[in-house]
Amino acid sequence: MLCLAAILLPVGLPALAATPESPQRIVSLDLCMDWALAHHADPARVAALSPMHLRYPIHWIDARWPAHDGSLEQVVSLQPDLVLAGQYSALLLRERLRTLNYRVEVLPLPTTLGQVESYERQLLALIGRNPDLAQPAPVRHTPQPDAKRLLLLGSNGIGTGRDTFEHQIIEQAGWRNYLTDSGHVQLDLEQIASDPPDAILFAAPEHQALANRFAEHPVLRRSIPADGWLTTDYWRWQCPGPWTWDLIRQLNQWLD
Repeated sequence: MLCLAAILLPVGLPALAATPESPQRIVSLDLCMDWALAHHADPARVAALSPMHLRYPIHWIDARWPAHDGSLEQVVSLQPDLVLAGQYSALLLRERLRTLNYRVEVLPLPTTLGQVESYERQLLALIGRNPDLAQPAPVRHTPQPDAKRLLLLGSNGIGTGRDTFEHQIIEQAGWRNYLTDSGHVQLDLEQIASDPPDAILFAAPEHQALANRFAEHPVLRRSIPADGWLTTDYWRWQCPGPWTWDLIRQLNQWLD
């Protein structure tokens, strides 16, 4: 392990050399920021993504993207001119970096669809790219009173109800949310059997686990026809971003 004292600059000297407008050594501290950088940034200008993207690999982030180990020593050794973090990630690490005069920018994740474009524009500006490259939201398809009802099913028999980011995606695509309660709801098989949704989207990792057995329950399989089981890439639900618009378009196409 590197000795921190050996790699820190003398007290009183700034740690940044590059201009804030055009960072050349960008470091990410969390998974959602990893994805956003991999989507928008030139790999040559990214010093390292967080170790989270190695724990949760995604098919379009390949080996050309370096990773740090999450330690202060290694991040400092990279001598970043811009460190990016989400609102709740790496709190101690980013504050320690600030005390060492490194530029740290915190971008709160969007909690509404309306915030996704502004989040993307802010990121593009920080990394020295044109904010106008941000993708606008697709045309809203307001659900009709008799629109089909979609149940977004996660692990452990938990469904996603109203007052959630996912609910906004469902309604933006023109569906009605099957669940009328707020937040994440423990599902009732008897209720589903007596009043089934028009479709179920199983938004959970694609691997065999006890947490996913609920989706295999015979009651669910009898209640929903085979063509009513929808699938999307699980990772698209994990972090808001331009891929959220792909989800909305895909869900809307299924209405037809």
